[in-house]
Amino acid sequence: MMTSGKGLSLRVGCLFASYFLGFGIFLPFFPLVLKDRGIPVEEIGFILGAGTIARIIANPLMTGLSDHTGRRRLSILLYSLASIAFLVFFLMTGGVWNALIAVVGLLVFWSPVVPLSDAYALDVVRNYGADYGRMRLWGSAAFVVSNMIGGWLILLDSSTPAVVAVMIGILSTGLVAISLPPQVSSVRAEGGTADERPRLFLRPAFWLILAVVGLLQGSHAAFYGFSTLFWKAHDVSEFLIGVLWSTGVAAEIGLFLFAGRLGLTAYPLTLLLMGAGAGILRWGLFPFAQDFWSMALLQLLHTMTFGMAHLGSVGYLSRIVPPKWAATGQGFLAASNGILMAVGYAVCGPLYQWNPGYPFWLMSGLSCVALAGLIALRPLMQRTIAEAAAD
Repeated sequence: MMTSGKGLSLRVGCLFASYFLGFGIFLPFFPLVLKDRGIPVEEIGFILGAGTIARIIANPLMTGLSDHTGRRRLSILLYSLASIAFLVFFLMTGGVWNALIAVVGLLVFWSPVVPLSDAYALDVVRNYGADYGRMRLWGSAAFVVSNMIGGWLILLDSSTPAVVAVMIGILSTGLVAISLPPQVSSVRAEGGTADERPRLFLRPAFWLILAVVGLLQGSHAAFYGFSTLFWKAHDVSEFLIGVLWSTGVAAEIGLFLFAGRLGLTAYPLTLLLMGAGAGILRWGLFPFAQDFWSMALLQLLHTMTFGMAHLGSVGYLSRIVPPKWAATGQGFLAASNGILMAVGYAVCGPLYQWNPGYPFWLMSGLSCVALAGLIALRPLMQRTIAEAAAD
């Protein structure tokens, strides 16, 4: 095992970066890849929707399997290789049904990599006192870089290079993961009792907390789905729209860089409350920001609505979930986020057609619900942290 926490933190940063290099091409550009391969627009929505449902179901199952075996690094490698196999199948075949099989298979195996990586990173935090935010920021930075790479690749005559680039990112993730050393807490957790998972994950309070926390990420549905359309309708150029997206991610990176140094990660419940409060403000004001500078100013709140909410939710789960089942806990969180995000997409579409401001005001309302829920549940959440610390 490495004795240098700093060196290991950098390698975990590479793990996040390699994942988001692939994901930063897939997320914005894969619909264009499907269209380039002759898939009708209405079928693209069906394929991506089915993939989203499969991802939500698969996340806790696949992470739970990895936690049960205690082989997270090997799981990341095997899941990465399986993901590549489905992309190869996609490139070698054609038609809607083959594309559906490929996308569903890809997301079933690829999506658990993030919670598994989070679980490994949290082990490094426990064992070396490393800064989670400083490891995770490399993923955000890689996402921005891959957006630019993907924008260039998608302009080529064939969509194949973009798919190959995604495959390279996935392969590098698996190779980085398997090169990392095992972590002490993961190994020791093998001796944990068999009923650790049922006692925690079958408690109604756990699912209630996950639902409330999931609202914080779910409240971004209007932004992810319709902010570009909103900005474009107010005569913001494609270049400046890219600048607006980059502004939000840059603010997020700044938080990840300094959160540990400022001691913010020691207070996950406070981070969650601040994320909810910022969501009320950001989404409530979003429809009124109709010039570039006011839009850019609101984008700075991404550091709170996403960044603080992410650090707070990951930090909270790291305190209540036994290390052996850390990836499973993160998988359940990802599933909660995904369900609420999918519902948000479905609701925001008709609302946007009715009035472009309505989806964002709905998201502000969801943030109000999240804030009220967090305040009401705070004593329970503090008690669960205390109980976990006493075990």
